Amino acid sequence: MAEAQLQQFLEKVRQLNAFVALSEADPALRQTLRDCGDHHQVVALARSCGFEIGRRWGEPPAGDGAATGAAGGAASLVGGPCPADGEEAITVLLQTPQLRLERIHSCSASSPEGFWYDQSEHEWVLLLQGSARLQLADEVEPRDLACGDALLISAGRRHRLLRSDPAPGTIWLALFW
Repeated sequence: MAEAQLQQFLEKVRQLNAFVALSEADPALRQTLRDCGDHHQVVALARSCGFEIGRRWGEPPAGDGAATGAAGGAASLVGGPCPADGEEAITVLLQTPQLRLERIHSCSASSPEGFWYDQSEHEWVLLLQGSARLQLADEVEPRDLACGDALLISAGRRHRLLRSDPAPGTIWLALFW
């Protein structure tokens, strides 16, 4: 582990410890924490108290990182401005008659109620940042994906996005063919 990464990790632990200490000293905050239903609510509560505990290993602080440019330009696949809540920003990185490679940056996005993607193309996705929850029509349980996870969705396999992360969002690399 590089020294900078070690310091980033130790700072997150310090922030977590300070947030825990505050919640133990404040019964109202402890109850609010107990009422949180998921990781994102805990991170938002901690942020409202001045603590940043949501950054994952290797993620730059919000706002850091180069913006993504057009295909052929030198640009980072992570970082850049986060789209508005509920929105996705799609950048086509490469396109040929046989395939299309996209960078998709989603922020608190989900498929509309009752909507299912039913594509004529195969799609392979890789999460570069954040996490997401997908529902595949032929599976009972939703799939939780985290940074580094990949999934192949065959053409005609109905699926929907149940949620993506709030800011700094979820960044996908998607290959269609």
